[in-house]
Amino acid sequence: MTKDKIEFISVGAVDHFLVQIGRVVEIGGRQIAVFRLSDNRIFAAVNKNPHPKGGPLAEGIVSGHYLYDPLYDWKIDLTTGLVQAPDTGQAQMVPVKIEDGQVWIGAGELQTV
Repeated sequence: MTKDKIEFISVGAVDHFLVQIGRVVEIGGRQIAVFRLSDNRIFAAVNKNPHPKGGPLAEGIVSGHYLYDPLYDWKIDLTTGLVQAPDTGQAQMVPVKIEDGQVWIGAGELQTV
């Protein structure tokens, strides 16, 4: 599925998302963790840690384009969702676009980017 064919839902102004702090928004009954990086890029993922024991992603610590999970010490690349070695796994990333200062999150089936 391409970004052109995904239904996007506005979740607020870019300025409402704090830099390097995760924020949870709910779309279609699912929690989405939204992260604004220090360079103002925005990434979103289903708010479920890929670790076998799960947990919320939104509580992680952002540095650069990585999310550091405080529960299991996993490092997740927000550009791909991939967990960095020596651990393995992948967070389910959600499409994001910014238009006119608004953050839009891809809805529907929440396809992996």
